[in-house]
Amino acid sequence: MTEKKTWSDRFEGSLHPAIGEFNASIGFDIELIEYDLTGSVAHATMLGRQGIISIEEADKIVLGLEQIRGEYRSGNFSPGIDEEDVHFAVERRLTQIVGDVGKKLHTARSRNDQVGTDIRLYLRAKIDGIREQLRDFQRVLLQIAESNVETLIPGYTHLQRAQPVSLAHHLLAYFQMSQRDWERLGEIRRRTNISPLGCGALAGTTFPIDRHLSAELLHFEGVYGNSLDGVSDRDFAIEFMNAASLIMVHLSRLSEEMILWSSQEFGFITLTDSCATGSSIMPQKKNPDVPELVRGKTGRVFGHLQGLLTLMKGLPLAYNKDLQEDKEALFDGVKTVQVCIEAMTILLAQGIKFQTGRLHQAVNEDFSNATDVADYLAAKGVPFREAYNLVGKVVKTSLASGKLLKDLSLGEWKELHPAFEEDIYAAIAPERVVSARNSYGGTGFEQVHRAIEEAKVLVQTQS
Repeated sequence: MTEKKTWSDRFEGSLHPAIGEFNASIGFDIELIEYDLTGSVAHATMLGRQGIISIEEADKIVLGLEQIRGEYRSGNFSPGIDEEDVHFAVERRLTQIVGDVGKKLHTARSRNDQVGTDIRLYLRAKIDGIREQLRDFQRVLLQIAESNVETLIPGYTHLQRAQPVSLAHHLLAYFQMSQRDWERLGEIRRRTNISPLGCGALAGTTFPIDRHLSAELLHFEGVYGNSLDGVSDRDFAIEFMNAASLIMVHLSRLSEEMILWSSQEFGFITLTDSCATGSSIMPQKKNPDVPELVRGKTGRVFGHLQGLLTLMKGLPLAYNKDLQEDKEALFDGVKTVQVCIEAMTILLAQGIKFQTGRLHQAVNEDFSNATDVADYLAAKGVPFREAYNLVGKVVKTSLASGKLLKDLSLGEWKELHPAFEEDIYAAIAPERVVSARNSYGGTGFEQVHRAIEEAKVLVQTQS
């Protein structure tokens, strides 16, 4: 005979096996078991302190829940499809351990506020872990930046050579992106860290519970002020997936640059054997698998965000079974972001080597110093727009003659404008071009050193 479910006295017949499997969530919500146990311990403790059950009963339930935690961690508790969901599995095992007193655990609680509590505890912990991963990522960026303040790399706009920049400055742009990611997750954590426990199915409970006590026991910062909202809100999950999507955007942009830089056409970096693979047919190849996978997995996280938005957009209050679909998206989104940050951190730390010789050649073989010629004339009193047009002409004639600006003779410069002097060559040298951009936030070496020190303080003092 099929074992009774928690609602079975309302029904005469048993559930069709295929529908039972379709309805079950144990295959994925087992991810929540530790958080379910933690939430249940707090709930039982509160019931005891409020006199809803006896202190002795509460203590017995808590001991049983901790036994289940030990069994799960040791691999001796592995509920299957017959359990329907992780919450039912825990409750049934608890009753096996402590007897009928285990059936009192669900007093003054619904599956709706229970799962809402579990998923918030889960996401709170995952946010904390991801933020620490971002810190590790930032530390690696800072280490590379400190060693490459005066290493120059072509800067691009429209993927066309624009102006040379410090390699450290380029990498610190990703530090700033990840800093926003870190801060954004902190803001979302605060909105995640609100307790729905005690909201019941949708309308609260008749029992004299203390929602603030159970929230305090679980280290929540507050409680939902509306029970309908408490059991049906998934804003925090959507906000997380939005933040996760932005993290992936930033990692994907860096990945794209790594892919380009490692190509023969750029040659700015080489990949180490520890972070690259070869071709099954072309023995000369070394493929940038890590950044390509990160770039590809970005769409996966975007999809989860869209899925959650679509899931929620038509739901009436309060809880609906549709909300079971939030978990797989959230769980996979969390895991994808975690593995991608880890992989990119390893790639930066161990998987690439900057080719400084090639970088030096690159910043000396183009017209990315043209703006500095215009700035040179403007500093000598020539209106900038006039200077801009003059330099455009000299670039055109230089391209036609196969020369770079550094190759023009002083006579040729003076033909362009009499204000040019011998010091034009120093003014357009790549090192001078970069160091001269000393405005706050610019690529000048002084500013880059300052930015590195400020970034170090952020990493050391913010937690």
